[in-house]
Amino acid sequence: MATIAPLKGFDTALDMRRQAGALRRQGYDFVIRYDSHNPARNLTPGEARSLCGAGLRIGAVRESAGTHAGYFSRQQGVLDGAAALAQARAAGQPTGSAIYFAVDYDATRAGIDAPVSAYFSGVRAALNGAAGYRLGVYGSGLCCGAMLDRGLASLSWRSQSGGFCGSRDYAQAMRHDLIQSLGTRLSLDGAALEIDPDASNPQRGPEHDPGLFLLAA
Repeated sequence: MATIAPLKGFDTALDMRRQAGALRRQGYDFVIRYDSHNPARNLTPGEARSLCGAGLRIGAVRESAGTHAGYFSRQQGVLDGAAALAQARAAGQPTGSAIYFAVDYDATRAGIDAPVSAYFSGVRAALNGAAGYRLGVYGSGLCCGAMLDRGLASLSWRSQSGGFCGSRDYAQAMRHDLIQSLGTRLSLDGAALEIDPDASNPQRGPEHDPGLFLLAA
Protein backbone atom coordinates (compact mmCIF):
# COMPACT_ATOMS: atom_id res chain seq x y z
CA MET A 1 0.00 0.00 0.00
CA ALA A 2 1.42 3.38 -0.99
CA THR A 3 2.26 5.83 1.75
CA ILE A 4 0.05 8.92 1.72
CA ALA A 5 1.54 12.20 2.85
CA PRO A 6 -0.40 13.76 5.73
CA LEU A 7 -1.90 17.19 5.42
CA LYS A 8 0.39 19.75 7.04
CA GLY A 9 -0.94 22.56 9.19
CA PHE A 10 -0.90 24.31 12.53
CA ASP A 11 -3.22 25.95 15.03
CA THR A 12 -2.88 29.51 16.21
CA ALA A 13 -4.75 32.28 17.99
CA LEU A 14 -3.37 34.84 15.52
CA ASP A 15 -5.10 36.29 12.48
CA MET A 16 -3.28 34.75 9.50
CA ARG A 17 -4.80 36.63 6.58
CA ARG A 18 -1.62 38.61 5.79
CA GLN A 19 0.50 35.44 5.83
CA ALA A 20 -1.90 33.23 3.86
CA GLY A 21 0.00 33.26 0.56
CA ALA A 22 3.38 32.74 2.20
CA LEU A 23 2.03 29.82 4.21
CA ARG A 24 0.76 28.09 1.10
CA ARG A 25 4.10 28.62 -0.63
CA GLN A 26 5.83 26.96 2.33
CA GLY A 27 3.71 23.86 1.84
CA TYR A 28 1.04 24.32 4.46
CA ASP A 29 -2.35 22.78 3.72
CA PHE A 30 -4.47 24.08 6.59
CA VAL A 31 -4.71 26.43 9.56
CA ILE A 32 -6.83 25.70 12.63
CA ARG A 33 -8.34 28.82 14.14
CA TYR A 34 -10.12 29.53 17.39
CA ASP A 35 -13.55 30.25 18.69
CA SER A 36 -13.33 31.58 22.24
CA HIS A 37 -14.63 34.17 24.70
CA ASN A 38 -12.00 36.59 23.34
CA PRO A 39 -13.03 38.05 19.95
CA ALA A 40 -9.43 39.04 19.21
CA ARG A 41 -8.52 35.33 18.97
CA ASN A 42 -11.41 34.28 16.76
CA LEU A 43 -11.69 33.53 13.05
CA THR A 44 -13.45 36.28 11.11
CA PRO A 45 -15.18 36.10 7.72
CA GLY A 46 -12.44 38.25 6.18
CA GLU A 47 -9.68 36.01 7.45
CA ALA A 48 -11.55 32.91 6.29
CA ARG A 49 -11.85 34.33 2.78
CA SER A 50 -8.14 35.23 2.69
CA LEU A 51 -7.00 31.80 3.87
CA CYS A 52 -9.26 29.92 1.48
CA GLY A 53 -8.37 32.28 -1.36
CA ALA A 54 -4.74 31.23 -0.91
CA GLY A 55 -5.74 27.56 -1.08
CA LEU A 56 -5.55 26.86 2.65
CA ARG A 57 -8.18 24.78 4.39
CA ILE A 58 -9.47 25.89 7.77
CA GLY A 59 -10.21 23.98 10.96
CA ALA A 60 -12.32 25.28 13.84
CA VAL A 61 -11.77 24.65 17.55
CA ARG A 62 -13.79 25.92 20.50
CA GLU A 63 -11.36 26.67 23.33
CA SER A 64 -12.54 28.52 26.41
CA ALA A 65 -11.60 27.58 29.96
CA GLY A 66 -11.48 23.80 29.71
CA THR A 67 -8.25 23.33 31.64
CA HIS A 68 -9.76 21.61 34.70
CA ALA A 69 -12.58 19.21 35.51
CA GLY A 70 -14.64 21.88 37.27
CA TYR A 71 -15.30 23.66 33.98
CA PHE A 72 -17.15 20.76 32.38
CA SER A 73 -20.86 20.06 32.76
CA ARG A 74 -23.81 19.42 30.48
CA GLN A 75 -25.03 22.99 30.91
CA GLN A 76 -21.59 24.35 29.94
CA GLY A 77 -21.59 22.07 26.90
CA VAL A 78 -24.94 23.47 25.76
CA LEU A 79 -23.65 27.03 26.19
CA ASP A 80 -20.36 26.36 24.39
CA GLY A 81 -22.10 24.44 21.62
CA ALA A 82 -24.50 27.31 21.00
CA ALA A 83 -21.68 29.87 21.02
CA ALA A 84 -19.59 27.77 18.63
CA LEU A 85 -22.57 27.35 16.32
CA ALA A 86 -23.11 31.10 16.20
CA GLN A 87 -19.42 31.73 15.53
CA ALA A 88 -19.27 29.11 12.77
CA ARG A 89 -22.24 30.65 11.01
CA ALA A 90 -20.84 34.17 11.42
CA ALA A 91 -17.51 33.11 9.87
CA GLY A 92 -19.26 31.42 6.95
CA GLN A 93 -18.15 27.91 7.95
CA PRO A 94 -20.01 25.43 5.76
CA THR A 95 -22.10 22.64 7.20
CA GLY A 96 -20.54 19.20 6.97
CA SER A 97 -17.26 20.50 8.38
CA ALA A 98 -16.24 20.04 12.02
CA ILE A 99 -16.06 22.05 15.20
CA TYR A 100 -13.57 20.59 17.67
CA PHE A 101 -14.06 21.19 21.41
CA ALA A 102 -11.00 21.30 23.65
CA VAL A 103 -10.39 19.30 26.80
CA ASP A 104 -7.07 20.96 27.57
CA TYR A 105 -5.88 19.04 30.62
CA ASP A 106 -4.96 15.47 31.60
CA ALA A 107 -8.46 14.23 32.37
CA THR A 108 -8.71 11.17 34.58
CA ARG A 109 -11.04 8.28 33.83
CA ALA A 110 -13.41 9.58 36.53
CA GLY A 111 -13.35 13.05 34.99
CA ILE A 112 -14.07 11.66 31.55
CA ASP A 113 -16.86 9.40 32.81
CA ALA A 114 -18.72 12.25 34.49
CA PRO A 115 -18.15 15.95 33.70
CA VAL A 116 -16.42 15.63 30.31
CA SER A 117 -18.95 13.14 28.93
CA ALA A 118 -21.78 15.31 30.25
CA TYR A 119 -20.21 18.33 28.55
CA PHE A 120 -20.05 16.62 25.15
CA SER A 121 -23.62 15.44 25.59
CA GLY A 122 -24.57 19.09 26.00
CA VAL A 123 -22.52 20.12 22.97
CA ARG A 124 -24.22 17.45 20.87
CA ALA A 125 -27.62 18.72 21.99
CA ALA A 126 -26.69 22.26 20.93
CA LEU A 127 -25.36 21.12 17.53
CA ASN A 128 -28.13 18.61 16.89
CA GLY A 129 -30.77 18.86 14.22
CA ALA A 130 -30.37 21.15 11.24
CA ALA A 131 -27.01 22.61 12.27
CA GLY A 132 -25.11 20.04 10.21
CA TYR A 133 -21.69 20.43 11.84
CA ARG A 134 -19.58 17.43 12.82
CA LEU A 135 -18.40 17.24 16.41
CA GLY A 136 -14.71 16.73 17.19
CA VAL A 137 -12.80 16.34 20.45
CA TYR A 138 -9.34 17.75 21.20
CA GLY A 139 -7.52 16.23 24.14
CA SER A 140 -5.59 13.28 25.50
CA GLY A 141 -5.69 9.86 23.94
CA LEU A 142 -7.85 8.59 26.79
CA CYS A 143 -10.31 11.43 26.35
CA CYS A 144 -10.41 11.22 22.56
CA GLY A 145 -10.97 7.47 22.58
CA ALA A 146 -13.73 7.67 25.17
CA MET A 147 -15.66 10.36 23.30
CA LEU A 148 -15.47 8.37 20.06
CA ASP A 149 -16.38 5.07 21.72
CA ARG A 150 -19.40 6.64 23.43
CA GLY A 151 -20.65 8.28 20.26
CA LEU A 152 -20.21 11.74 21.74
CA ALA A 153 -17.78 12.86 19.01
CA SER A 154 -17.09 11.64 15.50
CA LEU A 155 -13.57 13.08 15.03
CA SER A 156 -10.53 13.30 17.30
CA TRP A 157 -7.51 15.59 17.51
CA ARG A 158 -4.86 14.30 19.89
CA SER A 159 -3.09 17.06 21.81
CA GLN A 160 0.66 17.64 21.87
CA SER A 161 0.94 16.42 25.47
CA GLY A 162 2.20 12.91 24.79
CA GLY A 163 2.50 12.17 28.51
CA PHE A 164 -1.25 12.58 29.10
CA CYS A 165 -3.30 9.47 29.86
CA GLY A 166 -3.47 7.12 26.90
CA SER A 167 -1.91 9.59 24.45
CA ARG A 168 1.08 7.53 23.33
CA ASP A 169 -1.02 4.40 22.78
CA TYR A 170 -3.66 6.41 20.94
CA ALA A 171 -1.08 7.85 18.56
CA GLN A 172 0.56 4.46 18.01
CA ALA A 173 -2.84 2.94 17.21
CA MET A 174 -3.36 5.74 14.66
CA ARG A 175 -6.91 6.39 15.86
CA HIS A 176 -6.64 10.15 15.52
CA ASP A 177 -7.94 12.29 12.68
CA LEU A 178 -5.50 15.08 13.56
CA ILE A 179 -2.45 15.10 15.81
CA GLN A 180 -0.67 18.06 17.36
CA SER A 181 3.08 18.34 17.89
CA LEU A 182 5.03 20.44 20.38
CA GLY A 183 5.03 24.17 19.70
CA THR A 184 7.72 25.69 17.56
CA ARG A 185 8.64 28.89 15.74
CA LEU A 186 7.81 29.44 12.11
CA SER A 187 9.90 31.92 10.14
CA LEU A 188 7.65 33.72 7.71
CA ASP A 189 8.51 36.82 5.69
CA GLY A 190 11.18 37.78 8.20
CA ALA A 191 8.93 37.33 11.24
CA ALA A 192 8.95 34.49 13.77
CA LEU A 193 5.53 33.11 14.68
CA GLU A 194 4.77 30.77 17.57
CA ILE A 195 2.72 27.85 16.27
CA ASP A 196 1.58 24.37 17.28
CA PRO A 197 2.13 22.06 14.28
CA ASP A 198 -0.65 19.65 13.31
CA ALA A 199 -1.01 16.86 10.78
CA SER A 200 -3.75 14.60 9.48
CA ASN A 201 -3.62 10.82 9.79
CA PRO A 202 -1.93 9.41 6.65
CA GLN A 203 -3.39 5.94 7.28
CA ARG A 204 -6.94 7.19 6.75
CA GLY A 205 -6.38 7.54 3.01
CA PRO A 206 -6.67 10.44 0.55
CA GLU A 207 -10.47 10.62 0.77
CA HIS A 208 -10.56 11.04 4.54
CA ASP A 209 -11.82 14.40 5.74
CA PRO A 210 -10.86 15.49 9.28
CA GLY A 211 -13.48 18.23 9.20
CA LEU A 212 -11.46 20.99 7.53
CA PHE A 213 -13.21 23.33 5.13
CA LEU A 214 -12.84 25.64 2.17
CA LEU A 215 -15.25 28.47 1.41
CA ALA A 216 -17.01 28.37 -1.92
CA ALA A 217 -15.37 30.63 -4.49
